[in-house]
Amino acid sequence: MTPSTTRPRRRFLANLIVAASAVTLLNSPALAYDENSTSAVNVDASGLALKGHDPVAYFNAAKPTPGLAQFSAQHQGATYRFATAANRDAFIANPGKYAPAYGGFCAMGVALEKKLDVDPQAWRVVDGRLYLNVNKDVQKRWLDDVPGNLATADKNWPRLKDRVPKTL
Repeated sequence: MTPSTTRPRRRFLANLIVAASAVTLLNSPALAYDENSTSAVNVDASGLALKGHDPVAYFNAAKPTPGLAQFSAQHQGATYRFATAANRDAFIANPGKYAPAYGGFCAMGVALEKKLDVDPQAWRVVDGRLYLNVNKDVQKRWLDDVPGNLATADKNWPRLKDRVPKTL
């Protein structure tokens, strides 16, 4: 594609993802992310990451698993919950291995220069990193070109990570 055809396509995809994100957020207001935050980690208003899901379980149970408040840990200003004490301890020992990429914001959104909330059910571990998407429809688009989307997101993330989501 030429640059003149890429820009409108990217703008269309970005608008599609923002619309899908709005629908997702309307369906889960109690766990909505803080779109006014400058945090590089996707948290709700109480500072909870991953909507309370256990980041280690994506690796060892290969599925999204709700965490328990009794098994929690802090990392980069966010509270993570875990299904077991062993998962919590594994996270504390190596948070860089288990914390989601892009602070837990939507991987496709970051590729499109947006910081969008995620659905913990729309996930994938790629090369040992946890990536999440705003919903499963967006994840399908992300999966169409994982290497390309990751290269673009990796380039965009340093400039986006401290920005307020609603300004992007």
